[in-house]
Amino acid sequence: MSIEFVITTLFVVVSPGVGALYTIAAGLGRGGRASLWAALGCTLGIVPHMLAAITGLAAILHASALAFEIIKYAGVAYLLWMAWSTLRETGALSVEAERAPKSVRKVITESILINILNPKLSMFFFAFLPQFVAADTPHAVMRMLELSGVFMAMTFAVFALYGLFAAAIRVQVISRPAIMVWMRRSFAAAFVALGAKLALTER
Repeated sequence: MSIEFVITTLFVVVSPGVGALYTIAAGLGRGGRASLWAALGCTLGIVPHMLAAITGLAAILHASALAFEIIKYAGVAYLLWMAWSTLRETGALSVEAERAPKSVRKVITESILINILNPKLSMFFFAFLPQFVAADTPHAVMRMLELSGVFMAMTFAVFALYGLFAAAIRVQVISRPAIMVWMRRSFAAAFVALGAKLALTER
């Protein structure tokens, strides 16, 4: 395992993105348990992109403008829906006294979709992983799976830390209604900004 891969992966994972944002929102809105489920869901959302990169489907996505645009705008629409749900207090920042199983499924589903509907993640795997796997490497597929596993493990660990920290200050936040209103608006604005950034993304 090269130190260059670990450092680059850590930099990418730590950099704030929609997955980290959602996990933090889950921690603030529903507590530590929900933030861990969100971190897990965001991590699972990486799997389709990893498989696409390994099997070569990412190359097709990169070559097909139509496929890229369809996935991109589906992601934009989903981020805008997340922003609207957050403002209506039915999204990640809805505060619930009881955490029913349905709520857990909702958190996992939303967090998985957030990463699945992000075509740039496939592009990242397509361009990033091959740099650390030489063409003549024996069992290259297994090597890519190993590196992908490290990327996913680091993603879960970092997102879980983000979420648990948010959950730790949850009581201080939700005990002040004005702060909750400000937080919802801020998260909604962030989802809109990420959607706009994705809409402007080129292959």
